[in-house]
Amino acid sequence: MNKQQENKLYIFCITLVATLGGLLFGYDTAVISGAEKALQTYFHTSNLIHGITTSSALIGCIIGGAVSGVFASKLGRKKSLQVASVLFFLSALGSGYPEFLFFKEGDTSLGVLIAFNIYRIIGGVGVGLASAISPMYIAEIAPADIRGKLVSWNQFAIIFGMLVVYFVNYSIAVGQSLEWVNAIGWRRMFASEAIPAALFGVLLFFVPETPRYLVLNNKEDKAFCVLKKTMGINEASKILEDIKLTVHETTGKVLSYGWKILIVGILLSVFQQFVGINVVLYYAPRIFQSMGAARDASMMQTVVMGFVNIVFTLVAILTVDKFGRKPLLIIGSIGMAIAMFAISGLAYAEIIGISTLVFIIIYTASFMMSWGPICWVLISEIFPNNIRSKAVAIAVAAQWIANFLVSSTFPSLINFDPAFTYALYGCMAVLSAIFVWKMVPETKGKTLEEMSKLWKK
Repeated sequence: MNKQQENKLYIFCITLVATLGGLLFGYDTAVISGAEKALQTYFHTSNLIHGITTSSALIGCIIGGAVSGVFASKLGRKKSLQVASVLFFLSALGSGYPEFLFFKEGDTSLGVLIAFNIYRIIGGVGVGLASAISPMYIAEIAPADIRGKLVSWNQFAIIFGMLVVYFVNYSIAVGQSLEWVNAIGWRRMFASEAIPAALFGVLLFFVPETPRYLVLNNKEDKAFCVLKKTMGINEASKILEDIKLTVHETTGKVLSYGWKILIVGILLSVFQQFVGINVVLYYAPRIFQSMGAARDASMMQTVVMGFVNIVFTLVAILTVDKFGRKPLLIIGSIGMAIAMFAISGLAYAEIIGISTLVFIIIYTASFMMSWGPICWVLISEIFPNNIRSKAVAIAVAAQWIANFLVSSTFPSLINFDPAFTYALYGCMAVLSAIFVWKMVPETKGKTLEEMSKLWKK
């Protein structure tokens, strides 16, 4: 094995550890799907309180995204991910056994329900941190020519984490009585997350801090050692000099490069949610049932979509560094717009059948080969070194707020008019294509240090 292959293997191993943050992001957000009915039965909650309990983790996600910049700047990228791993671990055990310390086992009082929601919010803070810092960490470690591919693996890990927890929830519940699931099974579903969380925390001790963060904190010798391992000794000196030139070229305030860069980052995040993807992911069984599918058939169609997600995320991973970011985003937007307008037309004509499923799969495939992974790639790379952590935090917080708005308004919109709802998401897909065409720069093959020159133009 030559030196270049050794460097790439080392980078891949580091990336694999960082993507565990993405896997836990997917795991934590999807674990509720198998347990939510049991929770309502166990705590005897109304639909309103149950809705708050089911989505409480999103509050933590918004908080975690918003504070990720402070954590990444003060503690560093690596230590921030270690904090996230601890939060995931505590949330898993606390959600599985919310009576711990303060209540008796089997207590179903309001106090225990509040404790459960607090533990879910703690896990949400972990998700918010990981959603911002895992792709940032990978982008700051990766060479420019494969950065898009490596950051895209984080999206693959998110989807894979969701798929894993679906199977974990199924394996816990299969063959058990409904009474057992309602009393004990839901606890094991939440507690199961402690295993990947602990693995993530342990493995993070064996990865380095990013060279960009080290230079920002005047640790140039350590930065050179990391660059030497990842880029090779010939490239290390050149890249270190480039980093040093960009680190102190502005005050480091988030508006050092003007408003446009921040607006582009926020709109990338907002459009990723406003095209309606989480409506399809969260409410897929309900959508299929509303279209006439039986419960078992709707669950099977959801599994089919899970595999479509994985296959087309792999398409993005294999093409993002060849075709570039902009072409894939625009193609994805056009595919989503066509699919959503078609679904809207079918809903208006009250046509329910295989055609609807086909267009939902086209929509999902279009998202997964474009906006799913590539939005994270761009958010992690477009900001110059000295404002990256703060700017990424703002963009990610905007994404979680947009996620909450879309997910919470969907049930009301669909009850009002299904055709209008899907047409609205189709319009958002068209606007997203225009936005990328007019405002988003192409970053394929550029080093992170070239981003500041790009925005200065």
